[in-house]
Amino acid sequence: MSVTRRDFLTRVGQMSGYGATFATMQALGLLPMKAENPAYVRAEQGSGKGTKLVVVGAGVAGLCTAYEAKKLGYEVTLLEAGNRPGGRVWSGRNGDVVEFEDGTKQTIEWTKGLYQNMGAGRLPSIHGTTLGYVRQFNIPMEIEVNTSRSTFLQNDHINGGKPYAQRKVINDSRGHVSELLSKAVAGGGFDQEFSTDDKKRLMDFLSYYGPLDKAGKYKGSDRADLKQYPGAGPQDMIVNEDTIPLDTILKANFLGYEMYEEAWDWQATMFQPKGGMDAIPYAFAKALGPVLHLNSPVTAIAKTGKGVTVTYLKEGKETHITADYCVSAMPLTILRKIKVDLDPAHQDAVTKASYRGSYKIAWEGPRFWEKDFNIYGGLSFLSQGPSPLWYPSADIFSDRGILVAGYQDESIDRFQTMTLPQMFARSRGSVERLHPGHGDKLEKPIFVGWKRMKWYEGSWIGAQPAAEYDVMNQPDGPIYFAGDAMSHVVGWQEGAFLSGIRALQMINDKVKSA
Repeated sequence: MSVTRRDFLTRVGQMSGYGATFATMQALGLLPMKAENPAYVRAEQGSGKGTKLVVVGAGVAGLCTAYEAKKLGYEVTLLEAGNRPGGRVWSGRNGDVVEFEDGTKQTIEWTKGLYQNMGAGRLPSIHGTTLGYVRQFNIPMEIEVNTSRSTFLQNDHINGGKPYAQRKVINDSRGHVSELLSKAVAGGGFDQEFSTDDKKRLMDFLSYYGPLDKAGKYKGSDRADLKQYPGAGPQDMIVNEDTIPLDTILKANFLGYEMYEEAWDWQATMFQPKGGMDAIPYAFAKALGPVLHLNSPVTAIAKTGKGVTVTYLKEGKETHITADYCVSAMPLTILRKIKVDLDPAHQDAVTKASYRGSYKIAWEGPRFWEKDFNIYGGLSFLSQGPSPLWYPSADIFSDRGILVAGYQDESIDRFQTMTLPQMFARSRGSVERLHPGHGDKLEKPIFVGWKRMKWYEGSWIGAQPAAEYDVMNQPDGPIYFAGDAMSHVVGWQEGAFLSGIRALQMINDKVKSA
């Protein structure tokens, strides 16, 4: 049976993922992703003069909206319920308090200078608007090591539960698939659709991509595993030819873990601000100055004949502010808990909004992952229990660091039903499974479950029907909406920034046409 070029590439993707497909396309001469240019409000300077705007919620969407509005001359007030800017862009440090909606509190007691990005943790190089603000504010940056071939992939049902190094799984997968495909090419399976030159190029590619020996066999490689490292004198490199069988790799179902870095917004290079992701919201806060009001939870938003009246608490006292427009940049989980004058369509969309419950468990400990396992950043994945382990990219080679052991949704493995001690025990168990003898070196655990967090009650929006998304992307009279939930870049700062810019653009267009 003949196989078309498209069929062939589809099968490559099914067997070995997007990375192999991409590389195969390059080898066949078929094929370059670049950052989007920063988004800006298209408006004349001073175009907001004489117009009052209240922005509710000082996450990055609210900060961006207020900042851009201030530059255009709007009279802006930014109200934030919590005691810090940034929303889910938060870097926890010694002395910070994690507060849940039910009153549960944890105080971080890590060594001074250590931190963990409890929410947003990385910046893709293709997020041009986010990086545009980084440049505007001259925020010092460093590489976020999002992947390392030294990290582990583990499944309880193979290899006796012992983990494999990611480099071995990835390269043995490539090797076995390359061997199978080379047999198909040599056997004439593609003769009708592939030219002689195509077949030659593909065989050359598979021989290198595998890599395969002269007989077209995969027998391990120095990319995957070594029995002996090369050294001085007679110490030569010895490749480990004991490969992971293909059926074992397929049974382990490692493919999603192998390919996570190939997602278009996860590909290298990734960045992080030096000292914590919250450098970004604090830069906005500094630029906004007295425009930003912390500890000012909004309790009501009402339409008036001329705009809106926003009611909030300041030092426990009810305060009212009137404005021409309001941008709600609160999570929809919080918006629906206050009194808001919404039309039926918007009220329905807000009421139905369902947010995910992502969590992180972070521990302080000696950096054994670097010293004993050659892991400098990246993620290790487990098939059961809290996963992944996320190793820090900051302060590499220092004595101590913060290790995340569990970053997933609380609904997985009924995690939401556990007590904090039970969660910590499971988390420590994941570390012990990958790094035997080291789990007990961890201390001072902190659990941040965003569905429980006061003023947030969710990590990011889950499945959202297109009709409800469209409703929330349109204003309800003088009330506009911003936040990553009003973008197709959910869970990223980029989406929040773009939504804030879009909301202000709509307001400015309205002001201009009035």
